[in-house]
Amino acid sequence: MNQGINVVGLYVEDQDEALAFYVDKLGFRVHTDVRNGQYRWLTVQHPEQSSFQLGLFTPGPPTHDEATAHMLRALVAKGAMPPLVLNVADCRATFEQLRARGVEFTQEPVERYGNVDAGFRDPAGNGWKMIQAAERGPSTDR
Repeated sequence: MNQGINVVGLYVEDQDEALAFYVDKLGFRVHTDVRNGQYRWLTVQHPEQSSFQLGLFTPGPPTHDEATAHMLRALVAKGAMPPLVLNVADCRATFEQLRARGVEFTQEPVERYGNVDAGFRDPAGNGWKMIQAAERGPSTDR
């Protein structure tokens, strides 16, 4: 039996705005876009990671009552949710490419512990860390 995580969801204020950000600015692809009444199941994929989907979901019915949905939207807008991590081969080059596409960064590339990372947020306020991992030499474990 195959098992694994297939979809991780984010709360977004406006699904169309989120879709434009993830597709036009980050280069993701639409995987699923289905409506059932007021509910919309919208997922995107990174072009190099086809087995994983990122769900762009709006808080509200049928999952949440309006008070809960309001609280969730406020928490996301404040950047209170845990950041997602995007692995990149060259953080500084990707930073320049994404900035040219209109991505607004909260942190320019910084070198830490041999890694290089930068930060940005999506239009809803979800935080992202973009990380270029340190190059590892041959293992010295015996």
